Amino acid sequence: MFGINHLRRVYKAGCDETGVFFRQLNGLVTEAFLRRGNLATAVLAAALLQPMILHSFPRPAGDSRRISEAFAKYVRATDSRNISELQRGMDLLWVDSLPEAAQKKAYAGLSRGEIQLQQRTTRESGREIPCPECMIHHWEGLVFIPGARLDEVLGVMEDYNRHAEYYAPDVARSQIEARAGDHFRVFLRFRRQKVITVVLNTEHEINYYRDSAVGAHSRSSATHVAEVENPGKAKEREKPREEDNGFLWGMETWWRMEEKDNGVYVQSEVVSLSRDVPAGLGWMIGPFVTAVPKESLTFTLEATRKAVLARLGENVPFGAHSLVQFMLRRVQMGLGVFQKSHQLSGIPFPVVVTRSNFCSLA
Repeated sequence: MFGINHLRRVYKAGCDETGVFFRQLNGLVTEAFLRRGNLATAVLAAALLQPMILHSFPRPAGDSRRISEAFAKYVRATDSRNISELQRGMDLLWVDSLPEAAQKKAYAGLSRGEIQLQQRTTRESGREIPCPECMIHHWEGLVFIPGARLDEVLGVMEDYNRHAEYYAPDVARSQIEARAGDHFRVFLRFRRQKVITVVLNTEHEINYYRDSAVGAHSRSSATHVAEVENPGKAKEREKPREEDNGFLWGMETWWRMEEKDNGVYVQSEVVSLSRDVPAGLGWMIGPFVTAVPKESLTFTLEATRKAVLARLGENVPFGAHSLVQFMLRRVQMGLGVFQKSHQLSGIPFPVVVTRSNFCSLA
């Protein structure tokens, strides 16, 4: 099994560097200029890139050991910070470390359903950790799920057999391969689309930790990442490392969940590894390359909230006492209705009152 600590990047002199990568580049740059209404610049950009698309570039002799060590070093430093923050038990959500004004603004946005994101960089002794011939993408995001409880959020996150349903279309297949208590080994097939479509087979080792009655966290490591050729067809296969396009080589994730404010805050921090951009083109396509991890994290958090809220709607309990609890929760979410408990006795299920006459019944 391909592991994070055994990343390989073997290049052969004379291999075609262009392929999908530069076709994607050409489309992205042209599209960007066209969106700005500059047709002439778009045509010029495409013309300048065309020789690269038609010409074969030799891949540099990558040092797989250096790439592996650089990414492992970055992950260890990020892991160390996470462990330290969890042990202190303070500022568990990244927005809590913001200045007061920025913190209030962030929480107000979360209450309105916004996703709060920030790009991070892990440093060692104040210095950046270099990654030769590779790119490390580091994003952190936070979402609020109103009316939810911690166990309900964990129920969705640990339900990996249904992740292809919850996180479609980004997750095309999902399956729990093994479970021992709070430890999972999971298969996920990712589908990434940005001008072109890339399909990746991945396996993850995931551990969950219950910190308190209202807090939990998890740690996930990708132990296998492979680009899929001809997905869904008879000739489907996983590309060898030396043949892939380097869209994703490694992925490490830290989740935190905290129940408060009549809901649950869900935070995800993701560090991923991809191939480097060819020399001289970083200024042009760097923003596009970094957009995919950001967009993927945003989608994941939004889909998590949607899945939890959908399950809350599915699990309407029966019986007077439990029905009252459910209705109260829907009011907290600003989505539902309330049924006064003393009116339930002797009244057929269900009796629903709207928010407009809620006060008159209280």
